[in-house]
Amino acid sequence: MHVFYSPDITEMRYCMSETEARHCCSVLRLNVGDLIYLIDGRGNFYTAKIADLSVKRCMVDIVDVKNNYEKRNYNLHIAIAPTKSIDRFEWFLEKATEIGIDEITPIVCEHSERQILKLERLQKVIVAAAKQSIKAFLPKINEMTSFKKIVEQKFDGKKLIAHCYDGEKISLKNILKPHENVIIFIGPEGDFSKNEVRLALQNDFMEASLGNSRLRTETAAVHVCSAVCLINED
Repeated sequence: MHVFYSPDITEMRYCMSETEARHCCSVLRLNVGDLIYLIDGRGNFYTAKIADLSVKRCMVDIVDVKNNYEKRNYNLHIAIAPTKSIDRFEWFLEKATEIGIDEITPIVCEHSERQILKLERLQKVIVAAAKQSIKAFLPKINEMTSFKKIVEQKFDGKKLIAHCYDGEKISLKNILKPHENVIIFIGPEGDFSKNEVRLALQNDFMEASLGNSRLRTETAAVHVCSAVCLINED
């Protein structure tokens, strides 16, 4: 199944971007009359037939549209401190998109290892993962923001923070219910500061346990995606 990202579809005949046209023609060696599939990142999944094809131009006719394709009945938002290694953060974005996530907010914490991100590059990672995993909804990645700013924002759902300090923490399977919106904070390798944990609790966050293992930042975030997905399986 050949899937292409086409965010600007408005009519039943559509001209794909030059990059996607080149991939169709030069890499996949597709021909006029072949069926391909398009996602727009807004939940629409299209079946299309190639009408005209060259290295720089691919015109298709839309033959079927599925709206809200595999829309989930919950919303997962992860606020995460980006890792020092950008490769590890991109790995998280790729796997989280494949598993299922709705929103990602990179956060600056007291112990942050990275405070600058190139969102254009990260968006490309997300798009590639969405195409590979046939996700019609593209996760939203926000600008880098401070821990304090986002922890004090209103959120309609369960609010969780994961950290490594001793204390009473509840496992995700005992906190979350199916079809429930959730935002969870994942800290840097040096963990959240105690002041940050205290601020989260003052804003009605619950302390969540991710198990007995000490996980890297990106592993913890992918673990959360998998756990939330399993909890919401029919």
